Amino acid sequence: MIHVRTRLTADFTVISNALAQRRGSAVTVGVAAYILSLPDGSPVTITALCEHFSEGEILISRALRELEEAGYLERRRERTPTGQVRTRTYLYDVPGGEPDPDGPPESPQPRRPRKRPGTAAVTPRSAAVPETAQASSPHAEAETPIPLADADPKAIAVLTALRRIDPRLVLSEQEAARLAPAVARWLAAGLLPTRITDHLTARLPDHLLTRPAGILAYRLKETPLATPTRSAEHPADPAVMPMRNCDGCDRGFRSAEPGRCRDCRRRGQRLSDAA
Repeated sequence: MIHVRTRLTADFTVISNALAQRRGSAVTVGVAAYILSLPDGSPVTITALCEHFSEGEILISRALRELEEAGYLERRRERTPTGQVRTRTYLYDVPGGEPDPDGPPESPQPRRPRKRPGTAAVTPRSAAVPETAQASSPHAEAETPIPLADADPKAIAVLTALRRIDPRLVLSEQEAARLAPAVARWLAAGLLPTRITDHLTARLPDHLLTRPAGILAYRLKETPLATPTRSAEHPADPAVMPMRNCDGCDRGFRSAEPGRCRDCRRRGQRLSDAA
């Protein structure tokens, strides 16, 4: 193998060999490289990563867990000055490393990363990556509080009962109020509450790295197909033949006209053939 080197002065990411050559899952290395390439302030929830990668929630969750166990990734619950609780993700170039006090080296041309819609402004790498832990969408901004009393009570009952199936699925009032309209659409489509509960609780990862509201919102984002309505015209019931007594053996049988039963007709046919 021969490297063909090109000197990059913008839009590149520095990754340690220990991480790039890490033995094990290629998904873990790929997720780490992708997160390192993002500007500070980008969402890195399981839902946001699943929108980028083709792998599902289980593999992405496992990759984040391996990075956390190896010391590359750390999640902290912190309270903002406004009193809102957020999850901040800290990503380390080297496990246990400290931020560089001098900051990143200056390049000949100032780096101008592409700003994605809904992402925060770029800050030094030593800063944390904020994620709204209570948002139902990875790109959701601060929303106006939704009164729980305005939500569909049947949908709230479905969401409240989820903790009986999985004790980790505990929702706050605001989270339940935000998820209630989606559950109400599923109910309006004709799905039973038990079917919705099975859909929301099936095959959850062993460790939830985000608030459960994010995973539930991801599973409820598509409205199911409505149950087809039954036709108002019912097919006519088959006509029931009246009961008759056989003229030959007096046995009961059903027939539209009086006469002989099938056995007597066969017996008469055999005698006629013999004659």
